[in-house]
Amino acid sequence: MDDTRIEKRIGVQADAERIWDLIADLDAWSRWNPHDRDVEGAIAFGGRLHMTEAWPDLEERRAAGQVAEWEPLARLVWVERRGFLFNTLRYIEIEELERGSCILASGTRFSGLRGELFHDKHRGALRRGHEALVTGLKAAAEA
Repeated sequence: MDDTRIEKRIGVQADAERIWDLIADLDAWSRWNPHDRDVEGAIAFGGRLHMTEAWPDLEERRAAGQVAEWEPLARLVWVERRGFLFNTLRYIEIEELERGSCILASGTRFSGLRGELFHDKHRGALRRGHEALVTGLKAAAEA
């Protein structure tokens, strides 16, 4: 089976530096991110991120991921491996169109049979969650 993905993109009237500063401040994620709280860890290759996930209509859970890729001012990618049947890759990306104007994306890719079944079952809740995440980050960056 192929990976399945949910992504939300939004335009932001702020520069990449402002958006990245908000992403890089893990302690402050709960100010703009309604679904990932108590975020701890390090944004570094192989760094670990620990957080409480509270997605709409889903049970709250403690999650742990490993930073798979990061590029200041552009992207943060972390993965959570739960075995060959269920893995998630989450990301926040910034695409600067011109100074003061960016496209911001938040998404999740699911792989493995159970991951794809989870995606199919909770697609609406996950879409709403990513929409709230980018909307919150946009509001914080434009403030």
